[in-house]
Amino acid sequence: MQIVKQDGDMLLCVKPAGVAAQGEAGMEGLLRAQTGGAVFPVHRLDQAAAGLMLFAKTPAAAAALSRQVREGTVDKEYLTLVSGMPDPPAGRMEDLLYHDARRNKTFPVTSPRRGVRRAALTYRTLATQNGVSLVRAALETGRTHQIRVQFASRGMPLLGDGKYGSRIKGELALWSCALAFEHPKTGERLRVFLPPEGEVWRAWKEWGEQG
Repeated sequence: MQIVKQDGDMLLCVKPAGVAAQGEAGMEGLLRAQTGGAVFPVHRLDQAAAGLMLFAKTPAAAAALSRQVREGTVDKEYLTLVSGMPDPPAGRMEDLLYHDARRNKTFPVTSPRRGVRRAALTYRTLATQNGVSLVRAALETGRTHQIRVQFASRGMPLLGDGKYGSRIKGELALWSCALAFEHPKTGERLRVFLPPEGEVWRAWKEWGEQG
């Protein structure tokens, strides 16, 4: 696993596409085998997605970072390629989403009921070519498949996302590009940006601000 930053309390690494975020066969087990120490996941990342993922290395750090996730102070940004052109090119999406655990699929719904949760994100379009747009999205909430279903429900499925209607096969074009959080011990605000890697991204250079 590619480790971007680590110390005695936290570890920031790159999750490859197709690797589960949790479990012995996923990032937890792989990182334990690589580092020889304990790791604790503090947030989720879709198995089909790739990019930055944060882990704690002690129970105390896990509690501190998990609290930040619950309170919404961990900023998470993604780069994605979507079919079509967002209109307007920058804005905010808010939906009610229901996740069907049996089918592992999320659906937008029109009214609250049991299991329905509010989902919101902001986005801006960085470039468009050949009917595909490069979009940077910042999550306000962290729902299962949130970015995928919010864009797909507006007729803009992510490239490679057959589950939500993409006709383009291949790797899911969803990359966790930036994370900002407070260090679990020192309280220092940290922000890390990592450009996307992989064949699906090679034609795109407009990654946006890294600050």
